[in-house]
Amino acid sequence: MTANPTNTANPGGSPDDSPGAPSGGSPGSPPGEERIAAVRRRTLTVLSTAQISGGIGVAVGLTFSSVTMEELSGSTALSGLAGTAVVLGAALLALPTARSSGKGGRRAGLALAYGCALLGCLVSLLAVGLGSWPLLLAGLLMFGAASAGGLASRYAATDLSPPGHAARHLSLVVWATTIGSVAGPNLAEPAERFSAGLGLSAGSGPFALALLGFAISLGIIVIALRPDPLLLARAALPAPVASPASGPSGSPENPEKGQGTFRTAWRVLRGTPVAGRALVAIAVSHTAMVSVMSMTPVHLDHGGSTYTVIGVVISLHIAGMYVLSPVIGWLADRVGRIPVLVLGMGLLLTACVLAGGAGAHDVTRVTVGLVLLGLGWSCGLISGSAMLSEAVPLEHRAPVQGLSDLLMNVCGATGTVIAGVIVGTLSYGVLAATVAVMVTVTGAWLALTHARARARV
Repeated sequence: MTANPTNTANPGGSPDDSPGAPSGGSPGSPPGEERIAAVRRRTLTVLSTAQISGGIGVAVGLTFSSVTMEELSGSTALSGLAGTAVVLGAALLALPTARSSGKGGRRAGLALAYGCALLGCLVSLLAVGLGSWPLLLAGLLMFGAASAGGLASRYAATDLSPPGHAARHLSLVVWATTIGSVAGPNLAEPAERFSAGLGLSAGSGPFALALLGFAISLGIIVIALRPDPLLLARAALPAPVASPASGPSGSPENPEKGQGTFRTAWRVLRGTPVAGRALVAIAVSHTAMVSVMSMTPVHLDHGGSTYTVIGVVISLHIAGMYVLSPVIGWLADRVGRIPVLVLGMGLLLTACVLAGGAGAHDVTRVTVGLVLLGLGWSCGLISGSAMLSEAVPLEHRAPVQGLSDLLMNVCGATGTVIAGVIVGTLSYGVLAATVAVMVTVTGAWLALTHARARARV
């Protein structure tokens, strides 16, 4: 099998990123099929391993940040800002991560994301020690960079994917997040006891654990993601015919400029309707999931649930997000992207009905709803991301993927702000009903556009 790249640029690579040549080939010649297949397997292993430790950090921080914010601020409405800050941080780092990937490869982009997340953990620990909720918001903003890194990793898994396999390869990296994400919330109390033994303030445990997880992920990416999959994919392409806009080698004179700008990404996205539909599906799925999930710990806390109970509920929700990812990826490759996206919207609708209709003491019903919420998100993320990647040429893929993550997380951040206000002034049930309307409309639109497209064939 071969990759399906569409650009020959190879900017900024280190000697370890040199594509080399297949056995018997000349140095500097395009990498052969065996070389690409070997690097593809290695890349999937490295990305999956980094996702495990990174998943611990993201899950434990996101789970307990809203509770910590409520304790520091004394306001339920302000507690929603914690999830907003994390999601907004992921949005703000999406384009810088994509720009770094476009210029220096995936390793550069992911290292930037996890480095910022490490700094966010340190600021959050300081905020808890000082009892300052505004400082905690600043720390959570940088903390969100880890989510940007995790999202970018799924796209890195598709750089060397042959046609028809993007969803499956992407889903393997998404699935690896299961281990860390399920374990993370349940490690919060042991981490809290350990941090207390070190003399840290109460509530520091989750952020101390996240700090360790992000440091491990950063080390794995920097040391082991070699050769870089994006740089190798570009090198695997045949050289284009020279044109007046090209340099002597036939490549664009300034490839990095087009690969890392918002304007170029937006132009490509607007000119590709399939990619636009994929982006809408991803954004809606993520907004629905983040809005409901971020306020569920507060809802359960009002019912008297302990940290342990909340941790179990969120762990099962995260299992729903990730554990069936390979199955969803296979399904998206076999039956098509749009059918799986519509299925995801249906699962999100069902989740809202179950969780939204449950009281704060009905932990079982909330848990079932949260598991379905995770499954619906997985359908939207995996099928939508594969659809987006396949619709865009390789030379524009990194910035368009970054723009997709930016818009997805901006929508998610907006959703969590509204979610906090709705739960604080009305109820958790009203929040679920609002989200249910949004996913129903989106699912109907996707089904209608799919039916029209098939009718034209």
